[in-house]
Amino acid sequence: MNAMSKPILEPDALDGGTSARLRGDPITGDRYWSREFMQREWDHMWTRVWHIGGRLADLPQPGDYVVHDFRRESVLLVRQEDGGVRAFYNVCQHRGNKLVWNDGGSVGAFTCAYHGWRYRLTGTLCYARDPENFAKGDPSGKIALKELPCDTWGGFVWYSMDPRAAPLAAYLDPIPRLLKNRDVDKMTRVIWRRIKVDTNWKFASDNFNESYHLPDVHPSMGIYVVEHYTGHQFEIYPSGHNRVVELGHPSARPIVSDLWVNTLKAWDLDPAAFEGRPAESRLALQRARRTLGPSRGHHYMTKLEDHELTDYFHHTLFPNVTITATPNDGAVHIFRTEPDANDPEKCTFEYMMLAPAIEGVDSVATVAGMRPLREAIPEELTFGVDTVGDFVDEDLSVAVHQQKGLHSRGYTDAHLTEQESRVRRFHEVLNDYLDGRR
Repeated sequence: MNAMSKPILEPDALDGGTSARLRGDPITGDRYWSREFMQREWDHMWTRVWHIGGRLADLPQPGDYVVHDFRRESVLLVRQEDGGVRAFYNVCQHRGNKLVWNDGGSVGAFTCAYHGWRYRLTGTLCYARDPENFAKGDPSGKIALKELPCDTWGGFVWYSMDPRAAPLAAYLDPIPRLLKNRDVDKMTRVIWRRIKVDTNWKFASDNFNESYHLPDVHPSMGIYVVEHYTGHQFEIYPSGHNRVVELGHPSARPIVSDLWVNTLKAWDLDPAAFEGRPAESRLALQRARRTLGPSRGHHYMTKLEDHELTDYFHHTLFPNVTITATPNDGAVHIFRTEPDANDPEKCTFEYMMLAPAIEGVDSVATVAGMRPLREAIPEELTFGVDTVGDFVDEDLSVAVHQQKGLHSRGYTDAHLTEQESRVRRFHEVLNDYLDGRR
């Protein structure tokens, strides 16, 4: 164990960089550009895992629905009269017409635009024109939309295309327990950006599974976090999910900035008292936030442990979701990367910031400036054309160049540090799905 607090849950393998349980599966370039590999991912992995389909806040009333399109598949998620949410394939059972053509809305029933077949919110067919003309009798009440496993966690609706999928709680374990103090389901999504990027979707899983790149790609992060791996705690879990915890105090590198100084001052601490002793400033900041936070409207701080008041927690959920919990106003950042429908060298990178309620505060700072504390609408961006914001642009700028390099005959496998073992682990779990071991 390094200088970190003891983890909430004991990890399956890594703690401080031990890679004893890794097989060493090669990470070859064709995994990122081969159409055959892309198809194997669809056949054996994407159709079996759980996906975030939508936000519960977008489904407040019965009949409210959202649509999640994934490659060529489309899934309809709808709030029921009993308050639950159900998921259906977005396709009419009559002749295969896509039932809903927009991203969301509210209806009393779903009507197909082709021949007028109508379905209740439960998915059951309730009307078909010319019912007497069916050889087997009126199909109403006998036919229904094809349903998918569906559940909720963290303020989101999740679904799986696998009818035999393990329960969502089991699939996500131990992430809900690691984030149990955050009340993510009560937060507001204040920014929501979907960015088209010319790179394979796995770049994000690789990127967020290591912090080795921080000094080069994110030089300003050293202002408020220890960049060196000795200040990080690495964890790998049997489910295929991972976590890294980064100490929340300035890097040992000399960085000219007033950010940390201003942070200490904002919590009634004298920066001069901690000159040359950043680790002590971390502990002092924990005590100050514990004492002053609730009286300043940060009531969520009462549920956080001391290290959650200063440190950064990066949870990578296999295969394509990262949840970063920060001490900055209690925000949680969610990243999701999904493959293009046809091209393995393109993807959609999605970024969401969730913010807790702070008494007396109606707007929060984001990568796009101040945003009101209300549910955001999606922003559709293209990397290279639009500015995405802050650290996101920094990560994507590397990703598009790495995608080109992965085609080279000069690259055959990754040569990883032990602190990057979660990268190898991600690819080994992916191989487990592709080869039938999961």
